[in-house]
Amino acid sequence: MYAVVTIQPGLDVLRLYWQRPDGQPYGLIGALKSDLAKQGKTLLFATNSGIYAPGLRPLGLHVQAGRELVGLNHARSGGNFALLPNGVFWIKGNRAGVTESRAYERLNMSPDFASQSGPLLVQGGQLHPSFNAGSKSVKLRSGVGVCAGGVVKFAMSEGAVNFYDFARFFRDTLGCPDALYLDGSISTFYTPDRGDSQLLAYAGIWGVTK
Repeated sequence: MYAVVTIQPGLDVLRLYWQRPDGQPYGLIGALKSDLAKQGKTLLFATNSGIYAPGLRPLGLHVQAGRELVGLNHARSGGNFALLPNGVFWIKGNRAGVTESRAYERLNMSPDFASQSGPLLVQGGQLHPSFNAGSKSVKLRSGVGVCAGGVVKFAMSEGAVNFYDFARFFRDTLGCPDALYLDGSISTFYTPDRGDSQLLAYAGIWGVTK
């Protein structure tokens, strides 16, 4: 079973958050929700943006409101993030994409918001070459895909799943030719109905507001 949130860029207001105005990370979805409420905004959906480093700092690229706050990370070792190819989920105007990290760098694009994570689950309709059917490495997993018509779909497993099955869910069920892994067991989806089941503080947080 999976929880899925569908977002239409250009219609839904999807933004990436990390730090308060004083430079301190929000860390908690509840803190972000409270700050947005003071601005007259309602948080409709939130999830962690990907793997992060100590000190609540994004491990890879983090672009917020057009400003690159953390650069691309080309590490070739160090857990799931470095299970290459990895990639970048980006938003520019009313378009969104999931692009392999080095291809993203070559494009020299200037997105409004972007975060890097890894591994890529699906690239051009092909599953990551390191994924194996029947793998015993099963965990709760979250990811994001860009699907038919440019629609964005965030998905989180409601139980333990391996990378192969998670990637196939994006490609074969959700119809996403490109999808990116975000994080594992600490991931959560916040909606007003689901509430906040966050276990640990996050660095980047993707959020939808009205």
